[in-house]
Parts: sequence; structure tokens; C-alpha cells
Amino acid sequence: MKVAAVDLGMNSAKLLVTDGVTEQRAAVTVRLGEGLRGSGEIQIAALGRTLEALRGFVPAIEASGAERVVAVTTAPARAGANREQFLDAVNGVLGVRPVVLSGGQEARLAYRGARIGLPTADTTPLVIDIGGGSTEFAVEYAGTLQSASLDVGALMLTESYLRSDPPRAEELSNAIGHVADYFDDLLRDVPALADPTSIVGSGGTIRTAGAVEIGRYDPHELHGFWLSRDAAEDVFRTLATERLDDRVHNPGLHADRAPIIVGGMCVLVAILRRLRVEGVTVSYRGVVDGVCASLLDGTWGTLTADGGTGGDS
Repeated sequence: MKVAAVDLGMNSAKLLVTDGVTEQRAAVTVRLGEGLRGSGEIQIAALGRTLEALRGFVPAIEASGAERVVAVTTAPARAGANREQFLDAVNGVLGVRPVVLSGGQEARLAYRGARIGLPTADTTPLVIDIGGGSTEFAVEYAGTLQSASLDVGALMLTESYLRSDPPRAEELSNAIGHVADYFDDLLRDVPALADPTSIVGSGGTIRTAGAVEIGRYDPHELHGFWLSRDAAEDVFRTLATERLDDRVHNPGLHADRAPIIVGGMCVLVAILRRLRVEGVTVSYRGVVDGVCASLLDGTWGTLTADGGTGGDS
């Protein structure tokens, strides 16, 4: 069976079409969450960019002959007061109404997807997925999958704290402090996250940090790449002290991600410092892979059982 999944996050729209062996991917930076934190609504311009990206996905989905097509959306729809209009508009383009994932659902799907094909001996790592508007965590503990979500992400921190170019020291400190405070609260609520044996990291921020360290953005090199905490700190210092016009020239950093990468790195370094771990194994895969894997093996309904809304075709 061939399936297709579309993931609409705060920063990007992603498509994966796969039968479990071969796959076709596409990703477009759409900044769906731009201005959402201040206004409380998904902005017209952001919606327009997203719909344009989806129109570009449609020919590939139709040509693939996918037997099931699912769309999911995360932080933008959870936060946007006008989410019904957004869901209707996406349905009008794709013919599929997106499933609005809760933070827990998003974390479980990231956990499922990020570990696919990783050369790691630890089969039960803590998986961290840093997105544009939220960060998800999932780990197996005492035979159950513990998951949680924080409303902090690359785009959100950038818009809320990093106003200068380059960011001032106090802006960076405040952003990292914000993440650390929220993460401490989370650890009190979900103590299983506090002492991981290893960490797998997914999402654009962590992949970009790995790519900058490598010096190029190569999916095959990134998947399974070991990013030490010291290397992550070095990448953070480099990117945070550069003006945007200079930052875009870093090998491995896509120009579309350059405006929000420092915000994302604030999330990453705050978490690594708090957990005192040696580093993180980078995963090129994530939520969209978890969606497809669960469709292929019949566990989609189980993974999304705690209240998501929407459908598929």
C-alpha cells in the first residue's frame, strides 16, 4: 500500500509519499505561524503561502496513486482562533480535512518517525522534536510511552524575544531562561524525561544545527549524526553573534531558516544544559514519517486516540 501524509507546522509544510520502501518528499517554508502569537489568529498572508505550497503538493499526491492521504497540523491550529477557516481552506485544496494533533499526539508521532532507520543501540531514547511553535518530548518508561509538549519553539521565541540583529545578550538570556523555566515545570510533571539514557533529536532546528556542524545539508549524513553538546553550543554562539545578512552564508544553513534558527538554538541549548547530556543523535525524520508508518502498519487510530480532530481519504 502507498500512503501520503502532509504536515502543516508553524514554519513549514511537508509532504511524504511512501510505500515503506520508496519515498518522495517535499518541504516548503511557509511561516504559517507568523504573527500568530501577537494576534491570536492565523494571518491571511501566512495562509496564502501555505495554500500555495499545498497546491504544489497535489500533483505529486495524485500521480503517486496513494491509497490513503492524511493531513495533520499542530501548533498553528492549536493556537489559532480562526482554525476552522484554516482547516476548511486546506480541505478545499487537498480534499482532506487536517487532523489537529494535540501536543501528546504530535510527540508520539515524532517518537515513531524519528527513530526509523537510526543506527543507535538504545531502542528507547528520549525523542525531542523542536518545531516553530512548540517542542515535543517522548520516552518509554515502565513499559509505557510518556509524552509531553512545551509551547516554545523557534518562531515563537524569535518573535517574542529576539528583536535585535544580531540578538542582544539579554535577549538571548531571556529566551533561554524562558525555555528553562517551562522545561523545569515539565520535568516536575513528567519526571521520566529527566534522566534519559540517550537523546534523538528531530525537527528543523536540530537538523540545521547538525548541518552547520557538518558544513553541508545532506540528509544521508544528517540521519544518525552525533551532535555533541559542545558542538551545539559552538553552533549557537556562531549563529547568535552574526547579523542575518552574514548568518545566511553559513554552510548547511538554508536561507529560509536563518531568520528563526537562533530562536530554535535557544530551545536546544536550554534543554541540553538542563539535562546535562553529552549530545544528541540527529534524525532527519519526524512527525510526517510517524504518520506514514502508522498508516502502513494500521496503528494510526491508536497513535491519535486522545482527541485529535479531522479525517483522511
